[in-house]
Amino acid sequence: MKNAVGLGKGRAMIHASDGPVDEPASSRPPRGRRADLARLIESPAVTIGVSAVIVLNAIVLGLETSSGLSSEARATLQMIDDLCLAFFVVELLVRAYAFGGGFLRDPWSVFDAVVVSVALVPSTGPLSVLRTLRVLRVLRLLSVAPTMRRVVNGLLAAVPGLMSIMGIMAIIFYVSAVIATGLYGATFPEWFGSLGRSAYTLFQVMTLESWSMGIVRPIMNEHPLAWVFFIPFILIATFTLLNLFIAVIVNAVQKVQQETLAVQRAAADDQRQQILSELSQIEASLEKLRRGLDG
Repeated sequence: MKNAVGLGKGRAMIHASDGPVDEPASSRPPRGRRADLARLIESPAVTIGVSAVIVLNAIVLGLETSSGLSSEARATLQMIDDLCLAFFVVELLVRAYAFGGGFLRDPWSVFDAVVVSVALVPSTGPLSVLRTLRVLRVLRLLSVAPTMRRVVNGLLAAVPGLMSIMGIMAIIFYVSAVIATGLYGATFPEWFGSLGRSAYTLFQVMTLESWSMGIVRPIMNEHPLAWVFFIPFILIATFTLLNLFIAVIVNAVQKVQQETLAVQRAAADDQRQQILSELSQIEASLEKLRRGLDG
């Protein structure tokens, strides 16, 4: 009985120091309501629902391109499209309210707002071309799905490395185009008559599109040692540089994944420390209460 009374008083002391626990939702501060709404928006159920509407809207936009639709079917699809657009607008407004100023600081939220805003522009007169840009709403899947966001973030993180590789490739293409123009421009002007034609032909060779039977073998009929130029070019441009592209992208995606896991571990550690701190405070309060009752 004594312990029960002490525990009840301890709870009262804790509640008095930490604030009321069972206060009505209407009396909570806006920050609390926004935090709850933000957690609801980011919940798996809402994410799946938004993704389903995006996929539905993509299917509708694809069906609207069919020329065999009746007027009734086209009107139905237009109504579904308008409902999807209204859903996206409401969802963005709710998200903007939930996250406040953080909404504009999030690049993905700005991306969603731009994509949806394009569909709100009147598609009549000179702006009728913007109607075809409604399909950009499908790109919202990139911002809704966390796994897709990580892949895109990895691709963006790989841009500096990719630019370096593209610079190396540009140098190799320029040098190779100058050499090819000097060697084969007189006998094969349609392929190597100018620097631009040589660069385009070498790009075709790099993609391995009809490079042997379509280009190199006819050249070897006139220049038997042409393989000495083309085979090293293919080894360098196709197998080496393109594999470097893949390596840089994979490395960037793995780095983003590791950073995401590190952030999640840090958040879990912070939450664990907070729980331990609260437990320590509760134990201290109970110990103080016990000493008071013993006294």
